[in-house]
Amino acid sequence: MSLIVVEAAIRLTDASKRHDLITQTAPIQQATRDEEPGCLVYCFAEDPCEEDLIQVYELWESEETLEVHLDHPNYWNMRNTLGAGGIADVVHRKHRIDATAAVYNAEGKANASFD
Repeated sequence: MSLIVVEAAIRLTDASKRHDLITQTAPIQQATRDEEPGCLVYCFAEDPCEEDLIQVYELWESEETLEVHLDHPNYWNMRNTLGAGGIADVVHRKHRIDATAAVYNAEGKANASFD
C-alpha cells in the first residue's frame, strides 16, 4: 500500500481575504483530521512569501482513504468555503509514494537517499 500526497496552490482573487478564509477553514481541517480514517496530514495554510496564496498539504494512508475523503462532507465544506472566498487559480496534484525514509541519518546529517 502506498501513501498519497495531495498538494495544491490556491491563488485568491483578493489577498486581503486570505487570513479570514484560513480561519474559517480551520474547523473543517480539524474535523477532517479527527473524523476521517486514513488522514495523516490535512493543512491549508497561508504562504509566507505570496500574500494571495494558500498552500495545501494532505497525506493519506492510501488511495482508498483519499477516495472516501473526496465524497465526505468535510471535502465539500472545504471546497464551498474556499470557493466563496474567491479563487483566481488553482494548481493541484496527487502523488503516490513508493518509499519513505528519514531525512536525517543516525549521525544527524541530512541526506536524500532512501537506503
